[in-house]
Order: sequence, then C-alpha cells, then structure tokens
Amino acid sequence: MVGTDIGALERLGLAFPVFAFSHCRDVVAAVSRSGGLGVLGAVRLPPDRLEEDLAWIERELDGLPYGIDLLVPHRSMAGSADDVERTIPDGHRAFAADLAARLGIPAARSAGAADLHFAGPQITPEWARDQWRVAREHRLALVVNGLGPMPQDVADDAHERGMLVGGLVGAPAHVAKHLAVGADLLIAQGSEAGGHTGDLTTMVLVPQVVDAAGGTPVLAAGGIADPRQVAAAMALGASGVWLGSVWLTTAESDLHPALKRELLGAGSGDTVRSRCSTGKPSRQFRNAWVAAWQEPDAPEPLDSPAQSMLVAPYLNSAVDHGVAGAMCTPVGQALGLMNEERTVRSVMYELMEGYVESVNALVRTLPEG
Repeated sequence: MVGTDIGALERLGLAFPVFAFSHCRDVVAAVSRSGGLGVLGAVRLPPDRLEEDLAWIERELDGLPYGIDLLVPHRSMAGSADDVERTIPDGHRAFAADLAARLGIPAARSAGAADLHFAGPQITPEWARDQWRVAREHRLALVVNGLGPMPQDVADDAHERGMLVGGLVGAPAHVAKHLAVGADLLIAQGSEAGGHTGDLTTMVLVPQVVDAAGGTPVLAAGGIADPRQVAAAMALGASGVWLGSVWLTTAESDLHPALKRELLGAGSGDTVRSRCSTGKPSRQFRNAWVAAWQEPDAPEPLDSPAQSMLVAPYLNSAVDHGVAGAMCTPVGQALGLMNEERTVRSVMYELMEGYVESVNALVRTLPEG
C-alpha cells in the first residue's frame, strides 16, 4: 500500500488508498474489487433496503473490505416528523410548489417512499441508529459519520466488532472531538467537495488536520479526481484520498442517464454551495432548481430537517420522471475533470498509474545530491 506511517489503514490490505463514497452499491463493490475501499452512503436507505444492499455487496466482494457512511446528527428533531412538517411556512410551500410547476415536475412523491433519491425526514439520530442496528451485523471494515464525531456507544460497538471508525472533518477544530471518541481515521474534506462542506479549501485544510491528528491517518477529500491531485494530497501528509464526485459519471453509477450527460458536459464552475436541498451548506450541481433558490425573491432555505422535508418530494419526483433542469445531485468542483464516462476499474487504474508517474516526475525535478 502506498504511503508510510498509515497505522490502522494497513489492516484493510488495500492495493491503493482510494476510498470511494457512493450511494450506488455497484460502484462500492467495483471499487473494492479494484483494490480500493468502497463506502456506501446509506442515509436514504430504510433498514430493510440497507440489509438488502449490504448483503448484495458482501456476496459480490466475497470477503474483500468495504464500508458504510452514516449521517448521525447530534440533535434529534424537536418532536416528530409531523411536528416539523407543521413548522414549514406557507410561503415556502408556495414557492416550492410554484417552482416545481414552472420546471414541469409532476406531483410530488412521498418523502417516505421507497427508493429515495433524496432523503427527507431521515437525517435524524433515530434513523441513523435504526440503520446501525442493521449495519453492525455485517462484515464492515469501516463505519464513518458524515455529520460530526461518531456517538461514543456506536464507536465502541464498531471497535468491538473489528471495524475502523472514521469521521469527516471540515475544520482543524473538529479533530479533537473525533479523536476523543476513538476515531481511527479522519477525512479532511475541503469546500471543493460535493455534499455538506465547510469553508476551508482542501489544500489549506489537509495539512492542518494532519498536524492536529497526531499520527492518526488522514484522508484528503474535496475536488480530487486526478492522479496528480492524489500525489499532491500525499505530499500534504495525507495517507490516502476520499473520492465521491468522480464515481457519479462512471458506467456503474445508477445516476439518471440524462443527469449523467448533463454532468459530463459541465465544468467546475457549474457547482455552488447552497442550503436549498437539506438546510445545511452543500455543494451541488447548479441547475434551474438550485439557481431559483438563489434569486432575490426566493425565501431563505429552512434549517435541517425542515428544508429536506419541503423539497425532497419534488426532487424525488424530478428524478423519477427525468425532468431536465430539476434533477439535483451533490457534486464537487472535480466536475470539470469528469468529461467522459468510464468504468470504475479504469478510473482506479488511472489513479494508481498516474500517481506513480506523478511521483517519479517530481523526483526527477529534485536537485542531485
């Protein structure tokens, strides 16, 4: 495995330290089969569907390692989902309904329906713990919390079962909280990344997290989709990389074909950080739906989970019906590097071979002696 002092990561036995976050089980399995570690983003999966997907992945991998990413917020919503639903202002409801009508989105689908593309009321501690009760019975090599440090009891349970525990870090100040619960690795995710991010860029964030981590392995995340960036991440002190966006346009990805084509034709400037999808700052593809929430007459997005509950039914319906300009997806600024559909295996091989070439090229520039 590439790298030096990687500690707990050696237990994974990876051919190359690429960790792949994806909501698509086919991508997760393909990455692990190609020498990396696939990590299933599970937030939208109810327990029965999660059980189905984890069992499928394990059959496909036949003992190869993989992981899961949960979203475990620190606070439960105040009251039930129905209570939160009642707090959504009529003005926000009217704006979302009017926007959906203008974009041609058919009648909104229930946020509690199966096979969700976007989570609605699911981003709660209760939902995540229901998922953990399923996940803990599987052969996971890694469990990650994407919203702060893992709850101590979950971290302890994972360790007892031989799993590594990881967490996403958006600022150096977050490191100590993750280490306090026994995190085995940290994912330093810069603002270039897709999904929920902080304000610091990857180049600035990674070395600070590495210094604060005190030897705990750090994965670099945010805007990375090229082997030269992998070499740069290692030069910053990272022990590996955490990639998400690059898998969206692979052949194995279950992203809607029309949306995949839109992404392949877009550039790095076609992403924006907005609270319009979940109520938390999230980088996503800037289509007509997202742009409308940035207009002067648009209401300020609600806090989480109310904003998710408001918009998820429309966003799910948009994907169901393939509505151009309304199919949303989290995606990072690596979008400009994703200009052709490739298989997961070809992406992995390019990252591995290109990394070696980049390091050799760098060595050749060093003065002799």
